[in-house]
Amino acid sequence: MSENPPAERTPAETKRTDGPGHSKRVRARYAVLLLVCTLAAYVFDQVTKAWVVSTMTEGSITPVLPPLLNWHFIRNPGAAFSIGTNVTWIFTIVQALVSLAILTQIRKVASWGWAAALGLVLGGALGNLTDRLFREPSFGQGHVVDFIALPNFAIFNIADSAVVSGVILVCLMTLRGIGMDGRRSSDGGAGESAAGTGPDTPRPDGNPS
Repeated sequence: MSENPPAERTPAETKRTDGPGHSKRVRARYAVLLLVCTLAAYVFDQVTKAWVVSTMTEGSITPVLPPLLNWHFIRNPGAAFSIGTNVTWIFTIVQALVSLAILTQIRKVASWGWAAALGLVLGGALGNLTDRLFREPSFGQGHVVDFIALPNFAIFNIADSAVVSGVILVCLMTLRGIGMDGRRSSDGGAGESAAGTGPDTPRPDGNPS
């Protein structure tokens, strides 16, 4: 008596049953994206600050697209956008804790959006933290180099921009109901999770998730 051949698995089922090895490989891709975004934001921030320090004098203004954009070199003892200039050491601690918190969550990230967002926040936090640790006047209380000047707005830098962009992306992901693990809160777990499913991936019943 012949046996019935095993039913073929759909691509979606194959992705879901490839085992923990597949899941780890997919999660590793999210970690790589997070670290790439971190490195890009950090390097861009530090390179631009080094350029400003080496080519401009403190307080000087260089027109770029007047009156919309100028380079205005200042040293900021406060937080992003010159907030809290009298408590430098507090911001040093906060940025260190934020950086550490993100680093401890890297293995849990299973969403492209969250990976990019946390990478930008981490890169920006590390960029300004480097200034606070190693720039004058003292270790842990260094003044951050700011130089991007817009009309009627505080002077800021690339690190500040990266942090704000990352936070905005986090808010968008949250509003869409996508958690850091890639699952949508509205449909019980379907989403861009490490299992390989996404908004356009078909479910076993043939309907898109």
